Amino acid sequence: MNNSGVPFETVGFGGEYRAPYACDPQNSRGRLISEPASPTRTPSQRDRDRVVHSTAFRRLKHKTQVFIYHEGDHFRTRLTHTIEVAQVARSIARALRVDEDLAEALALAHDLGHTPFGHAGEDALARSMVDYDGFEHNAQTLRIVTALEKRYATFDGLNLSWETLEGIVKHNGPLLNASGASIGKYADDGLPHAIQVYSKSHDLMLNTYASIEAQSAAIADDIAYNAHDIDDGLREGVFTLDDLSDVPLVGDILKEVRELYPKLNKTRTTHELVRRLITRLIEDVIMTAQSNLAALQPTSADDVRRAGRVMVGFSKDMILAERAIKSFLFEHMYRTPKVLAVRDNAEIIVGNLFDRYLNDPTLMANEWGEPLSDLDVLPRLVCDYVAGMTDRFALQEHHRLFDVTPDLS
Repeated sequence: MNNSGVPFETVGFGGEYRAPYACDPQNSRGRLISEPASPTRTPSQRDRDRVVHSTAFRRLKHKTQVFIYHEGDHFRTRLTHTIEVAQVARSIARALRVDEDLAEALALAHDLGHTPFGHAGEDALARSMVDYDGFEHNAQTLRIVTALEKRYATFDGLNLSWETLEGIVKHNGPLLNASGASIGKYADDGLPHAIQVYSKSHDLMLNTYASIEAQSAAIADDIAYNAHDIDDGLREGVFTLDDLSDVPLVGDILKEVRELYPKLNKTRTTHELVRRLITRLIEDVIMTAQSNLAALQPTSADDVRRAGRVMVGFSKDMILAERAIKSFLFEHMYRTPKVLAVRDNAEIIVGNLFDRYLNDPTLMANEWGEPLSDLDVLPRLVCDYVAGMTDRFALQEHHRLFDVTPDLS
């Protein structure tokens, strides 16, 4: 109970009651495996804590965001990015008076399925798994939290609540249409293996949109990586502040900062630019979401799920500005010769490791390399093992198993 005598689960932003369209922790759809309720934490809070204490979460410390981990202590890793996403997600959720803890749990979990070496590792594993039901990092996140984490006495995975699992799978929108056909990026190849398998035992309503909390975490991811990739790119020197002058929104903010603080050095100018950019993006999302919600007038979380469109997103003008930022980063950072060279070599490392373990699974450590009674599951086992590696461990393993390891410096 809080000081007003209201159960703590129902209190939202500013002491007000949680919005009617929010996910209500007191009425969660529960967990696949039933557990006694906690006397001190809501289901969302327990989920958040389970993610933070997971092995996969700790590994994010040594997984690449854009630059390889050993290039410097100040560049972002998957872990620092994830923490930043969680902060932004909570800010949006708080303003919209929804379950901050659920938004945070989803933000903290959103990158658990990423491979070593970022998207380079994912592309390499997707190629290696093309004949074995494929690989996709979001589906791998679901696989981690429902099967691969082995910490609890009575179940595999983290046994997260329905609302958290739904948000992990659907944060970018529905996966199926009303007739059950795959849509969006899954239209051609169907649902990823992990999602297909889990959906047989636990219906996550794959034909609807996700909750406001999940949508808040999804847009927070975009905000965080756009703003902070600008920071990392400036720090690495792949582009300059002057290069940003003509980028919509970013250029306007840079001009504003320089006019206010004409003698500010590069480091402080960069931080001022990034923090103002994050603020503008968050404020735009909040105002747009409030407008969308006012038009829809949802009275439950399920009204949001069945709205037929995203509620939490950028305004039309901000969509154009955000696309321009992405386009700039794509040209000046993600596709620079240095990053491309590292990416190509990282793909070779991941592909080599997959092939070597598939040929001789005893080379995998601990229980991963134990003999299998069903060899049909071996490719997926190898995929799980390689996907779970940190950048550092992948490099160590390649050095151990091969005479020559591609240079990632």
